[in-house]
Amino acid sequence: MIECLLKIDHFIPDDYKKTIYDIDFKQLVDEGIKTLLIDLDNTMIPYDEDMPDDKIKGLMDTLKALGFEIVVVSNNKGPRVKRFSDALKLPFVNSARKPFKKGLKKAASLSGEYHPSEVCLIGDQFMTDVWGGKRLGFKVIVVDAIKRRIEKWYTRLNRRMEKRILARLKRIRRTIYEKLKLDEKR
Repeated sequence: MIECLLKIDHFIPDDYKKTIYDIDFKQLVDEGIKTLLIDLDNTMIPYDEDMPDDKIKGLMDTLKALGFEIVVVSNNKGPRVKRFSDALKLPFVNSARKPFKKGLKKAASLSGEYHPSEVCLIGDQFMTDVWGGKRLGFKVIVVDAIKRRIEKWYTRLNRRMEKRILARLKRIRRTIYEKLKLDEKR
């Protein structure tokens, strides 16, 4: 019922990819994106890991070489986010309380002066990442969760609401739903 009270446009990502590695970052540069706000848990690493592997290190090096300002933004607590971000030499915002605006604005401001049209938020959840980013006017790319079976109870609750939002989106914005291939979202 609550999903009927929420604006469906706030739940329409700009793009959907299976993983963070499937994103065309050169296209984002061409679109004028300068800042990447990237979710940590189940976007870059699963909940049961806390340090970046060589693959994520390589991706972050590539993104830095492309000129992006990168900020890790997570609803998780400080120590986990700090260890991960420090290993990559990236600024971070922990306990961001997404989808609320304050933490996302703070993360975007860590890259310096920013305009919402120059920011892209990448995350795995519609109820936190997509909703929060779209309300601030950011470009939003949603990816599949890396490991869903180990998610916390409150994330599972969000996934139930996400399922209902996706069903509603399919019903009333079918063209967009099909264009983004959201039926493949897991």
